[in-house]
Amino acid sequence: MIALAPIAPSDLLHVSSSVAMIAVITCAIGFIALRLLAGRSITAMLTVVAAVTVATSLAGVGAIAVLMLASAGDRQVMLELLAIAGLAGFVVALFLGRKISSASRLLLGAVQEVGETGHYEPPQVTLPAELSGLSEGLTVAHERLAQGRERERALESSRRELVAWVSHDLRTPLAGVRAMAEALEDGVVRDYETVSNYHTQIRREADRLTTMIDDLFELSRIHAGALRLSRRMVGLDDLVAEALASTEPLARAKGVRLQGSAVRGLPVMVDAGEFGRALRNLVTNAIRHTPSDGLVQVQGEVDRGAALVSVADACGGIPNESLPRVFDVAFRGETARTPADDGGAGLGLSIARGIVEAHAGQIAVKNSGPGCLFVIRLPLAHAAAPARPVYAGRHG
Repeated sequence: MIALAPIAPSDLLHVSSSVAMIAVITCAIGFIALRLLAGRSITAMLTVVAAVTVATSLAGVGAIAVLMLASAGDRQVMLELLAIAGLAGFVVALFLGRKISSASRLLLGAVQEVGETGHYEPPQVTLPAELSGLSEGLTVAHERLAQGRERERALESSRRELVAWVSHDLRTPLAGVRAMAEALEDGVVRDYETVSNYHTQIRREADRLTTMIDDLFELSRIHAGALRLSRRMVGLDDLVAEALASTEPLARAKGVRLQGSAVRGLPVMVDAGEFGRALRNLVTNAIRHTPSDGLVQVQGEVDRGAALVSVADACGGIPNESLPRVFDVAFRGETARTPADDGGAGLGLSIARGIVEAHAGQIAVKNSGPGCLFVIRLPLAHAAAPARPVYAGRHG
């Protein structure tokens, strides 16, 4: 049994101050060592922490043992026990440090493999909570980067396709204009009727080129985020009526029946000019792809708290594999590169999507009935109760 000697208050005060001084010195040495080892492994830093803890404990308990234990043998036993406890602390610190270092190396190896494989594969071991959170963060970041690279590749492919399509579509009318201008200049054609036809055709081709350039400019503003909207309260029925009126000549020339209706007074906060352009692009696209005597219908209504505009055509449908690309730049759903007689560079639907999304809306397409159904969803300007549909127009 260990015999304890009484301790005088003065001795206890002396021991406490001495132990405190030793603790301060030991901690200071530990902080200096940690700063020097800042770039080293976690194992080395944990060893320093364990050494500071053990040294401070040995100093304090050792000093108390000397004062309280009367027997030299008892003091030796106490110090041996402290040494064993300190050694155990060192072993645990080394084990923990090696485990964390090993997990860190595995995580670093997984990150380095991304440069070779292009894919981040988290280490298949149990990581400490902090490293596990870091690994999850790396997984999310890698997925976002992968999505960004995929979008960039798709955009670059779209740009290349746009350059190829537009360069062809610009050359075609320019070649015709040049040939007719040379014929007029060289006097190859002299009769009034032919000359008049050439002048009309030149003007028509110039209009087509102007439309294509306007589309390119609008698309460039959308992609650059430079589209500026001047929003105001507009009735959806007015927008539908204006779209029908502006596309009526094209429908009549092609023999397509054009019908439309919208809820009267349904308010939307839009840029009337830009949104009207998007709606006209959808209707024009529907007319172009609808055969003669086919029907194009435009509807404006309320659906689940949003304004809904739908454009249905009779184009015969789009292959399912092509539906995701309908709004891509220069998509026409055909391999032919020759532009239609009514012009256009395949940018109308892309422009429509950009304008709708700039209005915080959504646009989608699906096969429905004899053709396709394009649907625009827009936030309402304020809560509005559905009113009776009003006839907006019918042409055919």
